Amino acid sequence: MAKEQSFDIVSQVDMQEIDNAVQQALKEVSQRYDLKDTGATISLDRKAAQVTVTAPSDFVLRQVKDVLASKLVRRGIDLKALGWGSPQTASGGTVRVTATIVNGIPDDVARKISKDVRDLKRKVRVAVEGDKLRVFSASRDELQGVIAHLKAQDYGIPLQFTNYR
Repeated sequence: MAKEQSFDIVSQVDMQEIDNAVQQALKEVSQRYDLKDTGATISLDRKAAQVTVTAPSDFVLRQVKDVLASKLVRRGIDLKALGWGSPQTASGGTVRVTATIVNGIPDDVARKISKDVRDLKRKVRVAVEGDKLRVFSASRDELQGVIAHLKAQDYGIPLQFTNYR
């Protein structure tokens, strides 16, 4: 029998790239004419994996989120990696919104991906290993077909395919 091939399905974000994007967005907010003196802030909590944007109004908040999104995209971070909450009023009449950074595949999404791969009726096996999935097959063509199918789907989180052997 031929050696079994495999690959991993993961959802990871480089926190250093997010930190760099936040710093660039802060610099642009402090220099842009329409946002300069608004008092809008962006903060990154690495331990809690959260980005918080505070602004004096909803309009400015949307502008600052757009600036942050453009910096994240430029740095190669998928915007699906941020799960934005609903805007909340904060002290001093400001508005605050928090985004959690998705790192790892949640259990419900892992089960859905596993079910979708099994429903393809390909000769592959799927194993959930913590916050990642591993797909096994004897044929590389089967694995490539699974990757192509998963890339076409939207699970609400960015997926990367690693350790292809």
